[in-house]
Amino acid sequence: MKTLKNGLRSGIKTTWMLAKIIFPITFLITVLSHTPVLDWIARQIAPVMSWLGLPGEAAIPLVLGNFLNLYAGIGAILSLDLTVKEVFILAVMLSFSHNLIVESAVAAKLGVRISVILSVRIGLAIFSALMINWFWNGGGELAQYGFFEANVAAEPSGALGIVADGLIAASLGIMQLALFVFPIMLLIEVMRDLHLLDWFSRKMLPFTKMLGIAPNTSTTLASGLFFGLALGAGVMVEEVKKNGVKKKDVYLVVIFLVACHAIVEDTLIFIPLGIPVLPLLAIRLVTAILLTMIVAYFWNRSEKKQASKEEIIHENGRYSAF
Repeated sequence: MKTLKNGLRSGIKTTWMLAKIIFPITFLITVLSHTPVLDWIARQIAPVMSWLGLPGEAAIPLVLGNFLNLYAGIGAILSLDLTVKEVFILAVMLSFSHNLIVESAVAAKLGVRISVILSVRIGLAIFSALMINWFWNGGGELAQYGFFEANVAAEPSGALGIVADGLIAASLGIMQLALFVFPIMLLIEVMRDLHLLDWFSRKMLPFTKMLGIAPNTSTTLASGLFFGLALGAGVMVEEVKKNGVKKKDVYLVVIFLVACHAIVEDTLIFIPLGIPVLPLLAIRLVTAILLTMIVAYFWNRSEKKQASKEEIIHENGRYSAF
């Protein structure tokens, strides 16, 4: 009974914390999607699309995917006539960089600077597009979008209709999130009471050690990897309080998850686009692992240098006292 109460309490706290961020941002962006604002942003980006191997109109799914979510970006792709290579480039870019405002705001609750999150996600998206465009000579055939067609939703009429659409979208987002949060937080409490978290951390130790991350981040890594960045960050807020996760490990976990999260959903969602999804998954996973290992290496190196300097200063202080 105590486990159930603790799980429900954690679920309510985490859902409320995420809702305070997600609801207003989702509402605002949904309202803006019914105004010329996002189209204007897409037009500003269009001239640089050729550098990434994309036509000008590809700016539309990029803007929608980054300001809204993957579903909005994919819906826009389905309305365009693009080659397999162009769709694959868009898919890789959107897998790294989507729902930027909401997910960055949630991750920032952990104390990670938003500038770091945005730099990593947008940087990976642009870098991956450039690499694919330069090194892949195939994929020139027109993409086949399977059995799916773009669904054009009816535009809400008037200001009240737009506001209502924003409130519905924001409310649905919170409800969907709560459906994941409550069972996961309950499961974490059960695992904690049965001492399964220690067992899970030991099993994850080779992976976390390879990444240069402390083993007490394993629950957060698993949550974010399978259920998404927002949920992973929400779980980590609780773990930071209970397990005392260090700042370095918080940054490393967030860097890993911004590159690779929700690997099941965010991979399967691209199947209707008629592109190879296994290479897409491999690119995300390998990039996340390598990037985290590189950052961990230089962070550890910097810590050792700082410790050496402090030791020298301490030793000099001792000698000068004589």
